[in-house]
Amino acid sequence: MFMTHLETIARESGISLSSVTSTAKLLSEGATVPFISRYRKEQTGSLDEVQITTIRDRMLQLAELDQRRTTVLKSLEERSLLTPELKKKLEAATTLSTVEDIFLPFRPKRQTRATKAIERGLTPLADWLLENQSADPADEAAKFIDEEKEVATASDALAGARDIIAERVADDAALRGRVRKIYEETATVSSKVMYGKDEDPEAAKFRDYFEWSEPLSSIPSHRMLAIRRGEKEGFLLMRVEVSLDRVTAEALPDWVKSSAEAGHQVSLAVEDGCKRLLMPSMETEARLQAKKRADETAIKVFADNLRELLLASALGEKRLLAIDPGFRTGCKTVVLDRSGKLLHHTVLYATAGSNNQLYESATELLAMVKKYDIEAIAIGNGTASRETEAFVRKLKLPASIPVITVNESGASIYSASDVAREEFPDQDVTVRGAVSIGRRLMDPLAELVKIDPKSIGVGQYQHDVDQRALKTSLDDIVISCVNAVGVELNTASKQLLSYVSGLNSSLAENIVIYRNENGAFSSREQLKKVSRLGDKAFEQAAGFLRVRGGAHPLDSSAVHPERYALVEKMAADVGCKVEELLGNDAARKKIDLKKYISDEVGLPTLQDILGELAKPGRDPRKQFEVFSFVEGVEKPSDLQVGMKLPGIVTNVTAFGAFVDVGVHQDGLVHVSQLADHFVRDASEVVKVGQKVQVTVMEVDLKRNRIALSMKSKPDLEGQRSPRGDRDSRPAPSRSGGNPRPGNFKPNSAPGNDWFSQALQNAKKK
Repeated sequence: MFMTHLETIARESGISLSSVTSTAKLLSEGATVPFISRYRKEQTGSLDEVQITTIRDRMLQLAELDQRRTTVLKSLEERSLLTPELKKKLEAATTLSTVEDIFLPFRPKRQTRATKAIERGLTPLADWLLENQSADPADEAAKFIDEEKEVATASDALAGARDIIAERVADDAALRGRVRKIYEETATVSSKVMYGKDEDPEAAKFRDYFEWSEPLSSIPSHRMLAIRRGEKEGFLLMRVEVSLDRVTAEALPDWVKSSAEAGHQVSLAVEDGCKRLLMPSMETEARLQAKKRADETAIKVFADNLRELLLASALGEKRLLAIDPGFRTGCKTVVLDRSGKLLHHTVLYATAGSNNQLYESATELLAMVKKYDIEAIAIGNGTASRETEAFVRKLKLPASIPVITVNESGASIYSASDVAREEFPDQDVTVRGAVSIGRRLMDPLAELVKIDPKSIGVGQYQHDVDQRALKTSLDDIVISCVNAVGVELNTASKQLLSYVSGLNSSLAENIVIYRNENGAFSSREQLKKVSRLGDKAFEQAAGFLRVRGGAHPLDSSAVHPERYALVEKMAADVGCKVEELLGNDAARKKIDLKKYISDEVGLPTLQDILGELAKPGRDPRKQFEVFSFVEGVEKPSDLQVGMKLPGIVTNVTAFGAFVDVGVHQDGLVHVSQLADHFVRDASEVVKVGQKVQVTVMEVDLKRNRIALSMKSKPDLEGQRSPRGDRDSRPAPSRSGGNPRPGNFKPNSAPGNDWFSQALQNAKKK
């Protein structure tokens, strides 16, 4: 079967058979997707990670098909039901549904109307009806009357015979295949509110689906998952339906050969089999397939968003002051050195409290900036974020110290995790959360790998989709991102190392233990001394690990150690040392790549090597750009229709993109408002983390909704803010009744301008 599967994959994917075969061989030998994509281009024909993953996943699916086929064949053989014809059909089946359709008539069944009729000895009557459809069945049916078998009349006998025929109709593999196609092409998804639930406040979020209907073939992923969630929570009833007449019209010609009385009995059986057995079975299958398609789309959206978040620009190694904002409990503040090590932590009352507290917080913050020579300030984007930012900006720090808002999604999950407790056993969750905010500004990838991707909040219906498929997809994305960027061997956490090609959590921990016991690694070659890290793991991992200032000049590059000798030969041929090739354009121009082509190394790998020599260890992520929200716009009630604002895309879904404009509530740019041209999917236009300009279209404070547009000339006619006069009602606050944040008008000691006093005090110190 193996070669047949490779041919199937090649045909389905459009990838050459030789590339599929080579890739399958590498995967079976334990090579990882990143390693194959980066270092085995000659063998695969330069397939990328997506193509290699497609081959891997399809191989697994076909292996599952083989396993199920083997189980079915064994079951039939053990019960002496396997015929040469049946075996041939099963071996020719190319999908699981086909295997199940073939097996269905022979599957051990629970008690049904048909099995009861068979037990009463009515199978011969069912066969007679099918073979003698032009006859009158009355006399034949009378022969089966038997009080002991609960067949009291000829009508009872005919009813039992019809039940047997109905089940045969429903089990017919060919008919099931045709009806399955009818469902795929013509079925309608409908939903309605459950009786008595229409006034339930909890049902309000599903109100759009109280009376809903659309084709199954075109229903978007998010609507399918929303309806299914409403059904699961007991507010909606969902159906997948096709016309009964359409299905029976498909079935009748196969079974009914006459309009006489016996033929009429068969016709009744066919209609019953379609309505009572076949259609419910097909509806269940259609629902499962629709769920699977919706899951695949939702998982792809989640995976794409996660990739953008993980590959977000890194600020780099800076001395940071990181703040986790808060009102009543204050702002948890930490100082981190350039490697992310915690140096100091405190609590600042920067958003609410007495003037004395504000003064003391300002003085303390300025003192920390000076003492630790702070190079940047990170502020989490949660509650009190904008108020904290306003406080910091009012301190008039040097322009060289950027104040940056950081997406803190998942920081609270990290702070309570085993990973955080292991890193900071003596600190509470508030300190750990602030540290995470600061570190994810330095290097989002290195910090976010410590958190379950599902907790980062860039997906849609992530708790409703197939959790195993979701985990596989998200793990693939994390692995891809980690290996694309590369990992510094001497500073990486064990969580980050565990995602490196060829490594796992056990080997990653062994690397950290070796590093702690023996000091920093001086070369990639030294990895071979790590416990249980064998030649295969070294081959897979070495190229993705960096050793800054390593023993070999290429240890800090993406050139694999297996090609060091080749680069050394290149250097010798042009009369220089390897280190001179790094960054020396003139020396590299002397290299004639064609001279080094061999059976093992082709032009793709040689070009990669040359590119790496030009920019060794280059970070593929975009350069970091400081972003700021508009000052004075800090809460939804500050927004006005028509206002143009900068924002950051926080989530992308099929129906639009959510954008943070700095008011503690993301606004939605519907897919119809993403561009001046037609957009089918939001991911065509925007990515998570992208900086955008938006126009406020509508503000609904009651439902906490903000509608935005990215069109160059949005249609604002008839749009207005439903809140009326901005001063006529109190602005929504997350402070829990605390004094209004941001009120910096002191009316008591230490004076009328406590900020000026704090600044003067800092200068004296």
